[in-house]
Amino acid sequence: MVPYRDIGEWQPDGSMKIIDRKKNIFKLSQGEYVAVENLENIYGVVSAIDSIWVYGNSFESFLVAVVNPNKEALESWAEANGISGDFEALCENPKAKEYILGELSKTGKEKKLKGFEFIRAVHLDPVPFDMERDLITPTYKRKRPQLLKYYQAQLTTCTKVLNELV
Repeated sequence: MVPYRDIGEWQPDGSMKIIDRKKNIFKLSQGEYVAVENLENIYGVVSAIDSIWVYGNSFESFLVAVVNPNKEALESWAEANGISGDFEALCENPKAKEYILGELSKTGKEKKLKGFEFIRAVHLDPVPFDMERDLITPTYKRKRPQLLKYYQAQLTTCTKVLNELV
């Protein structure tokens, strides 16, 4: 069994804070390293979402995410903004995606994330990550290879839209 390699960050008081595992770090196309587990923990505090999986790779210069929005928060936002539809329809609505992306960006700014650590596009999935689809472990850890395989089409769409904007 290969031991985990933790990645740490020195704190101002001289202590070491573990921020991620080596296997969960990758490099974006411009050479910046991303600790996705740390970002998922930061973005995970957004009250409008229940769960998030952040994805990026060395061929792109940005991050995208699959988000399980909080049903009550999204429906409340939709009602306040005159948008109708059931939860599944709201997850497909471009304005809902903009709303969630805005909430993530707000948190990113509050936590003083670097530009490359901001999520640039989201796919909203009304169905939470679950063990039945083999997307999480029994201890609720994300299975990154399985998530990538399951959401590949949605990630490709997000990436294509972003690349067209650049």
